[in-house]
Amino acid sequence: MYRLVFNLIFKWMDPERAHHLAFAWIRLLARIPVVRTLVAALLAPRYQELRTEAFGQRMYGPFGLAAGFDKNAVGVDGMAMLGFNHIEIGTVTAQPQPGNPPKRLFRLVQDRALINRMGFNNDGSGAVAARLAARKAVFRTTVGVNIGKTKAVPESEAVSDYVTSTERLAPYADYLVVNVSSPNTPGLRNLQAVDQLRPLLAAVRAAADRTVTTRRVPLLVKIAPDLADEDIDAVADLAVELRLDGIIATNTTIAREGLGLTSAPALVAETGGLSGAPLKERSLQVLRRLYARVGDRVTLIGVGGIESAEDAWQRVLAGATLVQGYSAFIYQGPLWPRAIHQGLAARLRASPYTTLADAVGADARKGDAAA
Repeated sequence: MYRLVFNLIFKWMDPERAHHLAFAWIRLLARIPVVRTLVAALLAPRYQELRTEAFGQRMYGPFGLAAGFDKNAVGVDGMAMLGFNHIEIGTVTAQPQPGNPPKRLFRLVQDRALINRMGFNNDGSGAVAARLAARKAVFRTTVGVNIGKTKAVPESEAVSDYVTSTERLAPYADYLVVNVSSPNTPGLRNLQAVDQLRPLLAAVRAAADRTVTTRRVPLLVKIAPDLADEDIDAVADLAVELRLDGIIATNTTIAREGLGLTSAPALVAETGGLSGAPLKERSLQVLRRLYARVGDRVTLIGVGGIESAEDAWQRVLAGATLVQGYSAFIYQGPLWPRAIHQGLAARLRASPYTTLADAVGADARKGDAAA
């Protein structure tokens, strides 16, 4: 049914407009008690063997919604209703901003991919914080908050910009993500350099601790797949040094390799970050490299090109405690999270591992044993 609707309506509609329409329907259904109960019973089954704990958060499963879908925290319960076990909102900036001018989102249907240059369009950290403060949770779910730099703020003032968002949002975040890896804000990726990243993360950590004194808000950083291997190692070492709680690997890519030459050249030439199936192999490579460097000292979240339960399982074996998706949701529809969890549960039962935590990084451990 979803494929029929996609082919008849969404495929021919502007992608951003289609997103807003579909998201509005999800939010509407989540407001009707009997409907959301029935939908959750169908699409969000609980598997005891998939229960996961990451940076102090207990979750029904490891699969969550990546940042970018719900930028303003307007549909957390709607996405939880569909079976996502954690929802990462944002990216949120200190100041509200409209983002880049349309058209800014493109479907590469044949490649099962998206290109976006949204530019962190969001309501700003003040408005999002107020929304989270007023939220009355319907479903128990983990809410991550992804923060980025306001475009109008110069790079020299980036730290104070992130600190402002941290002070406003940390009280409502189950975990906080510093996004320095989107390709759509000029100069943002420069902040991934360790000499700039160290003071930024230290300032955000201090602001979170100063603002929230009753608990420790987990702090993560999200990195790009386009980093050179030595830069990935440097970020991994910094995460250990600063005792970060996690690293998210990876954001979208500016590369265009792996598109299979099946999409229209004009689409491939669009500027912005590429996500979806073509990102799969590089994101997995980055994850493996990170795990080899940090082991279990830092929680890793695998994202980028995950389409199936097998993709998610491979991320777990490579070292990811949690996995996230977004682009495949556009193509596969509302049954997708359920299929991921069903497939993960089946793979875990067929494996030699008792719990999902036992499987995290298993491929790396096999390699060490063989060596």
